[in-house]
Amino acid sequence: MTSSHQLTFPVQFARTQRYTLGAPRSFTVSPDGERVVFLRSASGTDRANRLWVLDLVGGAAGGEGGVERVVADPGMLLGGVAEELSARERARRERSREGSAGVVGYAVDAAVELAAFALSGRLYVAELRAGTARELLVPGPVLDPRPSPDGRHVAYVTGGALRVVDASGASAGDGDRALAEPEDEHVSYGLAEFIAAEEMQRSRGFWWSPESDRLLAARVDDSPVQRWWIADPAHPDRAPQQIAYPAAGTANAEVRLVLIGLDGSRLEVDWDREGYPYLAQVHWSASGAPLLLVQARDQRSQLFLAVDTETGATRTVHVDEDPVWLDLFPGVPAWAPDGKLVRIADEGGARVLAVGDRALTGGSLHLRSVLDIGENDVLIQASAGADAVVPETGEIHVYRVNELGVERLSEGAGVHSAVRSGAVTVLASATPDRPGPVVRVLREGKQVALVASYAQTPVISPRLELTEGGARRIPCAVLLPRGYAEADGPLPVLMDPYGGPHGQRVLAAHNPHLTSQWFADQGFAVVVADGRGTPGRSPGWEKAIKDDLTVVLDDQVDALRALAERYPLDLSRVAIRGWSFGGWLAGLAALRRPDVFHAAVVGAPVTDQEMYDTHYTERYLGMPDERPEVYARSSLVRDGRLTEAAEPARPMMLVHGFADDNVVMAHTLRLSSALLAAGRAHEVLPLSGVTHMTPQEQVAENLLLLQADFLKRSLGLTG
Repeated sequence: MTSSHQLTFPVQFARTQRYTLGAPRSFTVSPDGERVVFLRSASGTDRANRLWVLDLVGGAAGGEGGVERVVADPGMLLGGVAEELSARERARRERSREGSAGVVGYAVDAAVELAAFALSGRLYVAELRAGTARELLVPGPVLDPRPSPDGRHVAYVTGGALRVVDASGASAGDGDRALAEPEDEHVSYGLAEFIAAEEMQRSRGFWWSPESDRLLAARVDDSPVQRWWIADPAHPDRAPQQIAYPAAGTANAEVRLVLIGLDGSRLEVDWDREGYPYLAQVHWSASGAPLLLVQARDQRSQLFLAVDTETGATRTVHVDEDPVWLDLFPGVPAWAPDGKLVRIADEGGARVLAVGDRALTGGSLHLRSVLDIGENDVLIQASAGADAVVPETGEIHVYRVNELGVERLSEGAGVHSAVRSGAVTVLASATPDRPGPVVRVLREGKQVALVASYAQTPVISPRLELTEGGARRIPCAVLLPRGYAEADGPLPVLMDPYGGPHGQRVLAAHNPHLTSQWFADQGFAVVVADGRGTPGRSPGWEKAIKDDLTVVLDDQVDALRALAERYPLDLSRVAIRGWSFGGWLAGLAALRRPDVFHAAVVGAPVTDQEMYDTHYTERYLGMPDERPEVYARSSLVRDGRLTEAAEPARPMMLVHGFADDNVVMAHTLRLSSALLAAGRAHEVLPLSGVTHMTPQEQVAENLLLLQADFLKRSLGLTG
């Protein structure tokens, strides 16, 4: 199947990387209120991000308008030479699901006057006031460079070693030296291990002191972790890639923290690593001692620890315990300026903001993240909680919270997020009625500038209805073909869920529903249902999947049947498609509820839960050697056989990338073998060189077309 020159949705969707290219992102506000730093590519089809600064006219005193300028253009810096990425950089981007190019991330000093970034494995710094960028000549390939708060040094990682260089860069390698070097090939300093980056939202492995004289660095030893090999059958001349993969029930990497001084001093941080092996988060600011969040392996207990930087000893600041599990959240833990601990906690059936020993929010809000901690308030992101008077299906808002109350800053139905420093807030708002987010810059709550987006306008718009379905009031999105009228009769149904942890799909925004709308325009009524286990509703809703992931299938069935009472759904022709957790859910639906589902596209599925990683899988199912029956119930395949398969057999298309190092190809191959052994016909679409993401243009485009063709054939659609 070849790409058409006509700008159809599949072509545009693939070419624009899901309409993310050209959209501004990764904002930082300077503390003086004069600058907003961000990334954006030059057009809606340009993959290479540039580093930009928006100068706010009037600075801290106020004013109207702003002027954008490029401070780092990767094309100019590299002289037109194509980027080269190391294996470790490719792995870092896979963990963060980063599919673009150019400047994909940056770090700044405390004054937001100096930025550091890696480009093609080389180290660059940009003077943000002057708008100039230059290379610091250091050993490479460079990973995760970060300036010291005072802007005098830049720390970075290469070859598993944590190094530091003078930011002035007066001469090649000026002041460049190793602070910590790996003792062997299995050890690294300053990098996040696989589990931290994939599951804990911790993508970094070192932290500067506020005084710029020391760093906390993670020392990772992955020698205990089992080795897997990922081969590329399309290139038999290439050796398989070896990866350290901590599957459920097996050993994790050993993680320690070391306090390293620029003067060469070294001190190991001491905590109960046997009882609390997961280093989940680290926070170091001028408001207090270094703050650690460490978790027990079963994730039902965690400690908030303050580090004594003179001795390396730690003291317990707070203990959290939960009989089910404890979640991790962006922006916390952290110190407030007055030294109080800021955290997000599950209390009384609600997810609340806690400052010190007091909860500042209640059941009307469901906390998602902490965005900023100011002198007198905390900026948070939250959705409506269980006690909310008015349901707000799919909405996420920005709120300002202090001891006097809660104030919503975002306006209108949508998905809102923000970055703030002092009086300046960057508020990004995605709404159902227009494509992409609108990014406004506010000073003291009043708009002073807009950040332009170069993203392409989609060739389609969703015909979207947000609703609830079933006795459990399952959040749903329903999309019908554009131009459909009731006189046209009932429509075949395509369930299009993710349906599991960390994957909210029912959102009050335009772009998240474009793919579903395209499938609707192929002749389907598309239903997206966020059942139990999905985020954004209540702790109990998310934790209802403990010990049995299959309850999510019950919610898909309940939502489908409830919506059929209100929408033109033909329940004799129902298909389901999904990727990752959604792919597992699609396979589960076809195998265990063929009375409801008549075809399934099963993309990159976790078919045997014992083959997925420790932190994720054990949170929900425990240890596999202790609870084999729990793992069997939530797996499609165990010991080479289907764990459960009802009749009749339904058509299944299995899709998987050979280069996937997150959900490895073995999951799909074992499912295919088990289906074959059971005499069940199915289709397999192997993707050579493709990872868990599918950023390649032709792959992304043709995947949509092939899925649509399979679904139409399987449900007997014509035309």
